[in-house]
Amino acid sequence: MVAFFLPRASDDEQAERLYDALAEFAGCEPAPPGRRVRWIVFTQDGTEWVAAVGEELRGRRTTQQLRRGELIERTEEFSSPTRVLAVYPGTPFVVVTDAQPITGTPSEWANPFTALPEQVAWFDAPGAQRP
Repeated sequence: MVAFFLPRASDDEQAERLYDALAEFAGCEPAPPGRRVRWIVFTQDGTEWVAAVGEELRGRRTTQQLRRGELIERTEEFSSPTRVLAVYPGTPFVVVTDAQPITGTPSEWANPFTALPEQVAWFDAPGAQRP
């Protein structure tokens, strides 16, 4: 189990304040304890992405190609210097990162952005270790 935390928070009280502030920034409701998201897996443009709190966004795309009668499978790994600050449950889920306008860091991702997860792990729940 992974206890609730947010990057940049020095203690539990500050993490709660930051979680509420980031929800306000994202225009969504903060989740109650027990319903806070540790990570999600979602697909965007054929790439499976993982958005895990405290980590950079990372993705993987596997393609198959028939070459001379043989099926060739190729997997590409992607990453973004964008670090996930919080993920809020909803339909869709909302992901807040440390990219612009929160910091000066440019990103190919909007901040915040929305995603429809295929897998979800919650803080304080078994299996919350990242995929």
